[in-house]
Amino acid sequence: MAVADKAVAGGGEAQQPEPEPEPAAEASTFAELGVCRELVEACDAMGWKQPTKIQAGAIPHALQGRDVIGLGQTGSGKTGAFALPIIQALLEHRQPFFACIMSPTRELAIQIAEQFEALGSAIGLVCSVLVGGVDRMQQVLSIAKRPHIVVGTPGRLLDHLKDTKGFSLTKVKYLVLDEADKLLNLEFKESLDDILKVIPKERRTYLFSATMTKKVSKLQRACLRNPVKVEVSSKYSTVDTLKQEWYFVPADYKDCYLVHVLNELPGSMIMIFVRTCESTRLLALTLRNLGFKALSISGQMSQDKRLGALNKFKAKDFNILICTDVASRGLDIQGVDVVMNYDIPMNSKDYVHRVGRTARAGQSGYAVSFVNQYEAEWFKLIEQLLGREIPDRKVDMDEILILREHISDSKRIALTKLREDGGHKKRRKVAEDDDDEEEEAPRGHRQKPRSFKKSSRR
Repeated sequence: MAVADKAVAGGGEAQQPEPEPEPAAEASTFAELGVCRELVEACDAMGWKQPTKIQAGAIPHALQGRDVIGLGQTGSGKTGAFALPIIQALLEHRQPFFACIMSPTRELAIQIAEQFEALGSAIGLVCSVLVGGVDRMQQVLSIAKRPHIVVGTPGRLLDHLKDTKGFSLTKVKYLVLDEADKLLNLEFKESLDDILKVIPKERRTYLFSATMTKKVSKLQRACLRNPVKVEVSSKYSTVDTLKQEWYFVPADYKDCYLVHVLNELPGSMIMIFVRTCESTRLLALTLRNLGFKALSISGQMSQDKRLGALNKFKAKDFNILICTDVASRGLDIQGVDVVMNYDIPMNSKDYVHRVGRTARAGQSGYAVSFVNQYEAEWFKLIEQLLGREIPDRKVDMDEILILREHISDSKRIALTKLREDGGHKKRRKVAEDDDDEEEEAPRGHRQKPRSFKKSSRR
């Protein structure tokens, strides 16, 4: 049974019309939205001084018992928009397995759980995280504590529903689908269908995403009952505080352009997106050989290693994080100054999620894309999606050519290192071991970042 086709899974009407967006409420404090005193104090302790637009729009309807569709730009505060109403309802009717939140990535699930625990710390809220890449027995012990909130990825959540004695979602009062468009990818669809079969029809359902697709529209018709739609941005958009630019680069010189821009942004917290897991490690090794503090994260790493890499980046032990799109959804990493698209995403909507890692919560940010001759059409599709042209930048080719030999040497050393570590045959183990500590480039090859002629771009 497909969730997009069968309304019976959620108890809704398959043909109900899509709701019109509700105007966002005007409120300068959480108390004005109806949030109780205990949670207002918790928000204040977390530094949430006033609600974001999507929180102001969604929370009053959620507190009234309505199903909610929340559409907002990445970094707009969607987690708070569903966490606060759920915790407030829990205060009135405490019970185990009160709410279930599903997310597409392990890191996002862990981050959601952390926010629930922080908001509910004063009231003894217990949260369990069920994601892959973590020892299942630890999760079984966590379930045995009968948590109020369960946060997980669909696959591992379904595993526990099938195999863990005493675990059931038959009394869940709230269901949240975060980053719903990603949850509807083929890799999650079957698990999501099976989970929806065992969750009660009498529940409140919140569906949140940065983007609204046809699949999400079908899902809301199948799973939500008379929902209110809160939209605080156009269908696909980026925040006004984000400066966006791109370089047209010959494919053979992309590394040179990247290093040129990195040299212009010393000390910035930077996320660089590439297309493949193999590319993350190769580029991280290359940049380390050049003296940059870079590390990688990809789906080939164990969960512990991925979290370790993220924590080192958050702690600013490293200022450059090279990643695949696994890191582009929902993660709230404070202080990211720059997002770089080393590889242009083939799915235009992934661009929105990538650049949403910076310019969060009203802060400014910078996104730069390196577009080669084979990616130009993809980048045009991104501009069409956003409904605007992104300005391009020019650079003196002499500044690029002066970097070429040095970068080629560093990349050759990185490739040699990869081969010595077993190459692709051992890539899963290597990915786990590589980022345990800063990669030791062969002595004599470690360089300080090369700085050349500075421009007045910033």
